[in-house]
Amino acid sequence: MNVLKFGGSSVGTPEALKQVVEIIGQKTERERLVVVVSAFRGITDQLIQAANLASVGNEYYLQEFVSIEGRHIETILTLFPAKNQSEWMTSVKLLLNELEDVLQGVFLIRELSPRTLDYIVGFGERFSSLILSALLSHYGISSRNCDARDLIKTDREFGNARVLTAQTFHNIREYMGRCREKTVVITGFIASTEEGESTTLGRGGSDYTAALIGAALTSKAIEIWTDVDGLMTADPGKVKRAFSVPEASYEEAMELSHFGAKVIYPPTIQPALKAGIPILIKNTFKPAHPGTVIHNSTRPDQGSVRGMSSIDEVSLITLRGSGMIGVTGISARLFSALAEQRINIILITQSSSEHTITLAVAPSDTLKADSALRSEFRTELATEMIDEILLERDYSVIAVVGDNMRQIPGIAGRVFSSLGRNGINIVAIAQGSSERNISFVVDRRNEKKAMNTLHDAFFLAGVKSVNLFLVGTGLIGSKLLNIMEEQAEIFYNEYQIDLNLRGVANSRKMMVSDEPIPLNRWRSVLDHEGEVSSLSRFTERMRGMNLTNSVFVDCTASPDLQEAYKEILASSISVVTPNKKANSSAQILFDELHDTARRYNAAFRYETNVGAGLPVVGTLHEMVSTGDKIKKIEGVFSGTLSYLFNSYDGSVPFSRLVKQAREAGFTEPDPRDDLSGEDVGRKLLILARVAGKKMEYDEIDVENLVPEKARNAQNTEQFLELLEEHDTEFEAMLKKAMNAGRKLCYIARYEEGSAVVKLEEIDRDHPFYGLSGTDNILAIYSNNYDKNPMVIKGPGAGAAVTASGIIADILRLVNTTAISNSGN
Repeated sequence: MNVLKFGGSSVGTPEALKQVVEIIGQKTERERLVVVVSAFRGITDQLIQAANLASVGNEYYLQEFVSIEGRHIETILTLFPAKNQSEWMTSVKLLLNELEDVLQGVFLIRELSPRTLDYIVGFGERFSSLILSALLSHYGISSRNCDARDLIKTDREFGNARVLTAQTFHNIREYMGRCREKTVVITGFIASTEEGESTTLGRGGSDYTAALIGAALTSKAIEIWTDVDGLMTADPGKVKRAFSVPEASYEEAMELSHFGAKVIYPPTIQPALKAGIPILIKNTFKPAHPGTVIHNSTRPDQGSVRGMSSIDEVSLITLRGSGMIGVTGISARLFSALAEQRINIILITQSSSEHTITLAVAPSDTLKADSALRSEFRTELATEMIDEILLERDYSVIAVVGDNMRQIPGIAGRVFSSLGRNGINIVAIAQGSSERNISFVVDRRNEKKAMNTLHDAFFLAGVKSVNLFLVGTGLIGSKLLNIMEEQAEIFYNEYQIDLNLRGVANSRKMMVSDEPIPLNRWRSVLDHEGEVSSLSRFTERMRGMNLTNSVFVDCTASPDLQEAYKEILASSISVVTPNKKANSSAQILFDELHDTARRYNAAFRYETNVGAGLPVVGTLHEMVSTGDKIKKIEGVFSGTLSYLFNSYDGSVPFSRLVKQAREAGFTEPDPRDDLSGEDVGRKLLILARVAGKKMEYDEIDVENLVPEKARNAQNTEQFLELLEEHDTEFEAMLKKAMNAGRKLCYIARYEEGSAVVKLEEIDRDHPFYGLSGTDNILAIYSNNYDKNPMVIKGPGAGAAVTASGIIADILRLVNTTAISNSGN
């Protein structure tokens, strides 16, 4: 004997019904079957809607009825040949006439009692069981249709009736003992009182029907056939990477189903557990998939966490007051007051000081619970023993469940640290002594984000999904996306990081997508599907998506974006940028950005602000954070100026060298931007701030190499002409240096609280004397590096090295256990 239950999705269409018949046909050859069936998908909701409309005198209830009628008639016309339709059509039409009469009665008297509603919603299972039984007979499978109201007896709690187990089991055994057909199709969900009044077992009650029948008959198994591959690690609608688990214990399944796992109805498990009958959850549309077996225990090698589930919306009620401390009976009175109103407590937690008690209830019970508690504790409220009863809405409960969590240290720590790193605040926590379940409450906006964060942490072998939002698709931004595409497999396999581009914008168009934007087609997708670019809309949508491990990457040179950084960081979204405008503007903004990153557990990383891909900022930060005192920083921070003075040997005039460098792409389009020294000054300012100095840009003495007469040139060509007039001045400086055995070098220096950027003569003993090409170099003198400085040297400009530096920042922030908010 085996019991199979098919849910609404499994019988929702004629094609699905044929698949069910095929599954039953294969099994009935080997064993006797009881098949429990739900209503067609959506029909129960339509029946409730029709009843509610009729109860308020709305004639649109007839439209709902016609839709219900049409769907079942169309199913018969599709499944049966014309010569076999009349018998089953007549049976269905008789039921439809009965339903129409009841709805008309509700419409006429404008009243819908719970008892009448139970009678109406039960028609869905009566329709589906009749049609499935007929279809089995049509395909030559001997079957009988049975109305569960004749077997399952309950109390008169309409809408969620309690089963009278002894009488029900007796009825089931007696009926099956008389029945000779090899397959019996039974209506799920519905039952009746001892007086014959129709009742229902609660939404999802068809699972419970199957469990009751299985327990009564001590069946080999109870198979729940649905549209998913089994008990999932999480709700696939919330966590796209969720997958089915091969097995779970009864206790794990009960915990998960209580907290929202919809694949199985919570009461289903109890009868199976008592009878020791395994429950098998299978996919109707993928019958070869092994599904999930729920039984007594699981193996220890199956991982510490079995799955997680959530309740989308709850309300919190908190009792707070010093008068509760040490007073016996407060909790008992609270439970009794809510029980009298038939209010279910989803979660409860109490501080060890007994000063507060917080509980979660369904939103529909919020006001009723508040009223009940205020009535029960009216004396304590009046005398201020209880300070307040606080109501809070729009929260979610998440449960992390696993038998193997017991006595394994660190599970709760992983849960809370993972959430904290993603800026998710926990409002309340509850954990039973069994250690099988850690439940906590979060803001409803963070439910999906929290689920994905924990799923990555526990089920993807350390793989972290990183969601990138890129602004700026010029040389650096484009190169960054190319690297991401080329190295995606390496990032995943070697670093366990799955980089997803969720948003991209340039000055013309922007796109923010619920699905990852293909890295090999981002440009065409942006051009054809993007909308007019708006930084405010882009960041607003990014924040609204509230994705786990979100990173905002600013690859522009615009000063406008720095105003958005603070709001982005305050949303616990990390910022990675080569754009130095924010860090080199006012000291107060620099401090605010770092403080905001710290406060909201986000990362603010800007290694590429100085030296492109060279480890400059990070090295300096690590020295400071480990207690080393920085005495002096000096460096060559401009690839352009490095090239010019490394190449300037007097063989060509300085103005011609600048022109050649511009033609080779070594300078900005207007070389004055390089020769002014402003960019070098900004880089020095950033390093001084990282070293701990409070400083503004105007405190730096920057030597402008653009001759004063040439600074206001109308265009670049005119500037180069005017620069030519000053070649003798540069030649004189060069000869002076060469005569002393030195060379010219444009150096930025911070020492003892002061900062200067200027053209200097350096001798052969200087660390920068051997500099060549466009290389940058940095020397750091500190307590630990006093006589011999820490020297970092290499390419300090270019799209490729800068993009690689950005990638390195992203990898570091994702792989850091406790995210640091600095630029290292």
